[in-house]
Amino acid sequence: MSFLVLIPLLPLLGFLINGIGFRRIPKNLVGIIGSAGPVAAFALSVYAFISFQAQGSAPIHVHLFDWITVGTLNIPFAFQIDQLSLLMLLIITGVGSLIHIYSVGYMHHDEGFGKFFAFLNLFLFFMLLLVMGSNFVIMFIGWEGVGLCSYLLIGFWNKNTNYNNAARKAFIMNRIGDLGYLLGIFLIIQQFGAVEYAVVFEKAATMAVDSPAIVAITMLLFVGAMGKSAQIPLYTWLPDAMAGPTPVSALIHAATMVTAGIYMVIRSNVFYSLAPDTLDLIAIVGLATALLGASIGLFQNDIKKVLAYSTVSQLGYMFLGLGVMAYSPSFFHVMTHAFFKALLFLGAGSVIHAMSDEQDIRKMGGLRHKLPVTFATFVVATIAISGIPPFSGFFSKDDILANVYQHSKIMWGLGVLGSVMTSFYMFRLLFLTFFGTFRGTKQQEHHLHESPLSMTLPLVVLAVLSAVGGFLNVPEALFGSMKLSGFMAPLYELAAKANPVAFAHQHLSHTQEYVLMGVSVGAALLAALGAYVVFVVKKSVPAADGQETGLQKLVYNKYYVDEAYDAIFVKSMRTASDLAYSFGEFMIDLVVNGTGKVVKNAAAKLRLLQNGATSFYVFMMVLGITVIMLWNFWIK
Repeated sequence: MSFLVLIPLLPLLGFLINGIGFRRIPKNLVGIIGSAGPVAAFALSVYAFISFQAQGSAPIHVHLFDWITVGTLNIPFAFQIDQLSLLMLLIITGVGSLIHIYSVGYMHHDEGFGKFFAFLNLFLFFMLLLVMGSNFVIMFIGWEGVGLCSYLLIGFWNKNTNYNNAARKAFIMNRIGDLGYLLGIFLIIQQFGAVEYAVVFEKAATMAVDSPAIVAITMLLFVGAMGKSAQIPLYTWLPDAMAGPTPVSALIHAATMVTAGIYMVIRSNVFYSLAPDTLDLIAIVGLATALLGASIGLFQNDIKKVLAYSTVSQLGYMFLGLGVMAYSPSFFHVMTHAFFKALLFLGAGSVIHAMSDEQDIRKMGGLRHKLPVTFATFVVATIAISGIPPFSGFFSKDDILANVYQHSKIMWGLGVLGSVMTSFYMFRLLFLTFFGTFRGTKQQEHHLHESPLSMTLPLVVLAVLSAVGGFLNVPEALFGSMKLSGFMAPLYELAAKANPVAFAHQHLSHTQEYVLMGVSVGAALLAALGAYVVFVVKKSVPAADGQETGLQKLVYNKYYVDEAYDAIFVKSMRTASDLAYSFGEFMIDLVVNGTGKVVKNAAAKLRLLQNGATSFYVFMMVLGITVIMLWNFWIK
């Protein structure tokens, strides 16, 4: 399967062409070049998926060349294609292609059109490298690459200082997590003498459960995942990443960068299955992040900020699933989330496009008549993310909650609470944006129009996927066969051998599953009904900025976490930096400049001795001879 090399190279080729010639290539050609690479990569990914199924379930190893050899450590540049990487390839290239096509219409009037597509292509290249690599070092190249590209894309409109600050914040916070990930790789090398997945996991499977080395490795890798996938405490960069163009928000927040942490944990399932203590921490952090993100989303008024905190919350659900070893259900949610969250962001972009760049939902209303396609697809995505059947989010979220219920009833209850908040804030967003009367300006109302086909076509495709994507893994209780879980089962065979006790959990009866589904769906429907009563029947509109009170003010201001981080970390670091600068400046003045001044002043005095008088020179010679003679006389 040598053609696999073309999958990441095609987007890279698009980056090179548009990156070098973006000032000279016509816009229409830029869009074609930029979109052709991802579309062709998607076609190859589909072909690879079909070919893989035909040849069996064994991973395919594609060795490109020997890269680094130091002593006994050998790090090849190679790809590993298995169930996990294939599914990620389909998601990244499929949703990525739709976002590229959408960008043709959304960014067409931007002066940096060619540069934008070059950055998108480069981002896709690094993401593909991340999921295709056969070892932790190749993954790390992609890991850092998407971090760099996110900086370029979030701060794409770099004439705005706030946007630059948001890009810098994302870059720095990701570097904090990446340090943990890098230390984890070093520890893997020290412990196993290799970084290849096949070699490392085979050796790890022979180690004891909760051995110190395994716990340390999993903890360090999870720090990296917290940064990339926006978990507490490294989540605050993600909402600020809304500064980038809307297609960037869809690409980063839906199917690619933020799912890298989930991918890494599932890829390292042998490690984590041997570290129950780390899994408990992951579950707690995931649940806390899910609840925090959902609660903040309740009172946000920027359409993209609501979706950003929704992403934080949904990522928390995925990590909650990982923490209870529901690896396949968590990945199932990665897949369905890619569909409905990309649809929500692109739908929000369509609304912003029609509203002349307005993002405040308090100034919208009644848009369903002017934007019928956007409205219809947005409804589908809202129902899907709320966990209401038969759309995709119901199946994946229910699968996670069912596994959580077996682990902890309290965690399950809190997970349902998060689901209730999700349903409420999403229907709040839907009703305030598309229902009621228009609350914007006359000029905005005059320019309201549906987006062009290049933008609405990806919306329709994603709406179909959001509606039917859940049928990929229908539970047995609903007469399904769990196809996705069955397809991914070979990924966990080694972990099951290493720790069979962890994989020996009991399954719920169909009656229990029906009850859990009923509670979850009923709660989501009640939350949706509550949002309808408040924002459609009573026609309530959120208060203007600065008029919030009590708990609403606390939540609206995101619990003042950013302010706390700024006071504790940013200002203290600046103070320490200023002190270090002042000390350094003092030492430079004292040592470097002081030495220079001493030499300069001494030279100024000594130069007076060179006065040109012969008698003075003769006197100094006689004086010198006298001193030498006296010195020799006394020494001897």
